[in-house]
Amino acid sequence: MDIKQPAGFWARFAARVLDGIILGVIFTLLTYLIYGEFFRDYSPLDSLNVVYFVVLPIVWSGYTIGKKAAGIRILQKDGTEVGIGRMLLREVVGFLVYALTLGIGLIVSAFMVGIREDKRAIHDFIAGTYVTHQAPDTTSKQVMEGNHA
Repeated sequence: MDIKQPAGFWARFAARVLDGIILGVIFTLLTYLIYGEFFRDYSPLDSLNVVYFVVLPIVWSGYTIGKKAAGIRILQKDGTEVGIGRMLLREVVGFLVYALTLGIGLIVSAFMVGIREDKRAIHDFIAGTYVTHQAPDTTSKQVMEGNHA
């Protein structure tokens, strides 16, 4: 396992809060534009949360907007970038575990991130991921893409 510069509780918490604010504003505006009201009990837009937290890190080197602002990103525990399977495990299965344990798993995860040396939470163990301050290695990507800088 090659975990470098793991991100702790406060950086991860700040990133998630910022993502929540951003998504809240966007979804509120979209709900108003589509339905003519700011809030609904249920909207098909709610499923866009999953798309945001699963797809964006895959296409943006492990970042969401909040994680990018906090200077952290998600990687596989071997240091490579995440794919669809890992992100589905991390977000969907992780959420189900937290829901089925009535939030107790989430509290345990918060302590794990705060106490463990590798800063991994339950959803990180499920998916084989971790969150790091380590920036992407752009030089190896440029070489692979044929762009020599």
